[in-house]
Amino acid sequence: MDPLSTISEELAEIDGQIGDIFRALSNGFQKLEKVKDSNRQTRQLEELTEKMRECKRLIKEFDREVKDLESRNDPGTNKMLNEKKQSMIKELNSYVALKKQYASNLENKRIDLFDGGTEGHGEENVLLASSMTNQQLVDSGNRMMDDTDQAIERSKKVVHDTLNVGTETAAALKAQTEQMSRVVNELDSIHFSIKKASQLVKELGCN
Repeated sequence: MDPLSTISEELAEIDGQIGDIFRALSNGFQKLEKVKDSNRQTRQLEELTEKMRECKRLIKEFDREVKDLESRNDPGTNKMLNEKKQSMIKELNSYVALKKQYASNLENKRIDLFDGGTEGHGEENVLLASSMTNQQLVDSGNRMMDDTDQAIERSKKVVHDTLNVGTETAAALKAQTEQMSRVVNELDSIHFSIKKASQLVKELGCN
């Protein structure tokens, strides 16, 4: 019989659920070592991370129950329960560290693939990416794509505005050219009229 069940049925049930998750995590990481495909590794890591979240929630429930029973239990029982809780936390932390190691290796592979293993900024990107969660990496990628789209739209607007200015300038130049042509024509007419008048004056003078 589970000794915890003699203290609290709820504690025994939570302990059993946490034990099941730890077994699932152990098997999951063992299988993960054999997976070579990065996408499959990422999916399995996400599943294992979800199990770790559930385990953390259950450990908190276990801790609350222990505190509720503290006044009713003898010091020896309370010590045993707290040691069990610390053991759970230690085991969970070992899986969290393992998950971070796998996530870091995966991100290093991806950055090597995209950046060609370059030094300098590439190393900074590796360190940055390894400290980010999968969701943060997705959000960062989306932001980069949004920034690129906005830059493209700004470039389009500049080109469009430049074309408009060019069109307006060409129209203005055309209007000015036509106006100048009219002025030249008018000047020609005036010059012709003056020349004609001069001839008439000369003819009148002769008479």
